[in-house]
Amino acid sequence: MCRSSPPNAEREIAMNIQIYGKAKCFDTKKAERYFKERGVKFQLIDILKKGLSPGELRNVLQAVGGLDALVDIKSSAYNSSFIAHLASTEAKEEKLLETPALYRTPIVRNGRQATVGYAPAVWARWE
Repeated sequence: MCRSSPPNAEREIAMNIQIYGKAKCFDTKKAERYFKERGVKFQLIDILKKGLSPGELRNVLQAVGGLDALVDIKSSAYNSSFIAHLASTEAKEEKLLETPALYRTPIVRNGRQATVGYAPAVWARWE
C-alpha cells in the first residue's frame, strides 16, 4: 500500500538554525537575510549578551575544526585578552567562554553542524 501526503501539504525543511551574532556585524545581517529569503526559521542569539555554553562551544569547535576558525584576531578584544599568549587549548577555550567578543561571527548552527562567518555554500547543503 502506498501512502501519500494530502495534496495541499507542503514539505517543511527540518532544520534547527541558530545564528549567534553581534548586532553590528555585517556578516550576521547577511546570514539572517539568507535564511529569511529562503523561508527558513531561525533563532537569533546575541553572542555578546549570551555567549556560548561549554557544551555549545565543544560542538562548534568540533564542527568547525578548532579554535583558529572561531577566534576573531581582528577584534579589539583579541589583543586585550592575551588569548594568543595562552599555552593550553583549555585555557583558550575558557577565555572564549569568558569573553564572547572574541568570537568570529556569525556562528550558524544546525544541530551538530556549524559554520563560522558567512557560508551560504555550506548552508545550501543543509537544505
